Amino acid sequence: MQPPDAKTIPDLLDELAARYPDQEALVGGETRLSYRGLRDEVRRLAKGLFALGVRRGDKVGLLMGNRPEWLLADFAITLLGGTMVAINTWATARELAHVLSHSDTKFLITVDRFLKYDYLETLDTLVRDGDALAGVREIVRVGGPADHPARRFETLWELAETVDDAAIESAQAAVRGDDVAYLLYTSGTTALPKGVQLQHYALIENMWNIGERLHLRPGDRLWLAVSLFWGLGCENALFAVMTHAGCIVLQEHFDAGEALRLIEAERCTVFYGTPNMVHALEQHPERPARDISSLRAGATLGSREQIKRLIDLGVTETCNIYGLTETYGNSNVTDVDDPLEKRLNTVGRALPGVDIVIADPESLAPLPSGSVGEILVKGYVTCGYYKDPALDERSFHDGYFRTGDLGLLDEDGFLHFRGRLKEMIKTGGINVSPAEVEAVLTEVPEVELAYVIGLPDPERDQRVAAIIVPRDGAQPTADALTAHCSAHLAAYKVPREIRFVTAGALPLTTTGKLQKARLVEFFDTDPA
Repeated sequence: MQPPDAKTIPDLLDELAARYPDQEALVGGETRLSYRGLRDEVRRLAKGLFALGVRRGDKVGLLMGNRPEWLLADFAITLLGGTMVAINTWATARELAHVLSHSDTKFLITVDRFLKYDYLETLDTLVRDGDALAGVREIVRVGGPADHPARRFETLWELAETVDDAAIESAQAAVRGDDVAYLLYTSGTTALPKGVQLQHYALIENMWNIGERLHLRPGDRLWLAVSLFWGLGCENALFAVMTHAGCIVLQEHFDAGEALRLIEAERCTVFYGTPNMVHALEQHPERPARDISSLRAGATLGSREQIKRLIDLGVTETCNIYGLTETYGNSNVTDVDDPLEKRLNTVGRALPGVDIVIADPESLAPLPSGSVGEILVKGYVTCGYYKDPALDERSFHDGYFRTGDLGLLDEDGFLHFRGRLKEMIKTGGINVSPAEVEAVLTEVPEVELAYVIGLPDPERDQRVAAIIVPRDGAQPTADALTAHCSAHLAAYKVPREIRFVTAGALPLTTTGKLQKARLVEFFDTDPA
């Protein structure tokens, strides 16, 4: 199979519809679309969004689970030259307000509810509380009460009838490969999520290369329960499979029992998921009764034991991966044909078009093979953070992106991940910024200091934990702090363990600096 000629997302869909018109492309709920049908629906929705006022460069937010509407809107937005803003489905009102404001989102497409979250109620609250949504011109909703003022999604199909083909063809013709297609928000060392800009051409080219490492082929069927707002979903999994003319089988949100049923019913061949998903599938009581033998290839991340667990589940062509949202998800991927030991113990060689350098974390001088240092990536990396030139300045060196991660390159060019230079916590495959959680904890009047770290966890990779120094005379409780965090943070960011200490008990260097690496000593880190 040859790589796509297309350099933009709408052109990729045109190319696939021409080459594989009748091949199934998307399955979700009651929706089943071939590549020709997918293209037709995307163009129709693009007309509706054009009538609504979406134009080149506009930011359009998506807030919903893994539904067909998410992908249809994603492709329609990029066809018009707009930028899709992927919004965390677990976002609290505080987080949602930040992303909508910072991203300059003009239009928001959302569902009325998702799991325990009532998005319409949250958005109504933000409108009442001030100007958090001042820049949002219109909200489009899937579902909700008939009398809610937000526009119903179905009306976009009606608006589409007022726009002719020439309007959207002209819009698509203006889209360039180096235009920003996606704006994804990811946790970092700052207290609030930062916006990562991703371009059309790299979403196609880098993902094609990932698919080649997984040996994907036309007709492969991807089970996709990884949230689409997350880079692993809408960057890696989606375009690795689409560039190879596969089918996307959506699960709106992860549930192990439903996942087993869906994989069996749809004869899915490709697995993309996190270690905690693998563990849940493996342990589910319905697992022995379900036939998931159709699974062949897969990509995951984690320890040797976590990778082996997926292979033992039947995904024999499992590949280990490494990367960040800023590096288009994966910069390194093992190949299906690599020896098992390489797939278990390394994250693979750099993908084509990617250059990896291991550098001294302070001087940034390159280090020899076998040395542990900071991983620097060049090639398929973000064109910059949205509205944050100062962060760009800190994040790049001589054209290389500074990952903040530690690793080494062996004599064969395989990358070995060795931990995080930054204090980032990765729980269930998702990044959590300690600074963000610490900022929320110190909002509580009884808290003098808060330090957040990650503890080893056999299922999640790490779990979030907090060390609290109370104010003099104050006696905050773990329950109260957990409740406060739950009200202001997504659930996976809430500390699962909290310890209270005096300031004098904190481990300090001889110069009085906190030894944050030693804070783990306040916890029992033996796996439960």
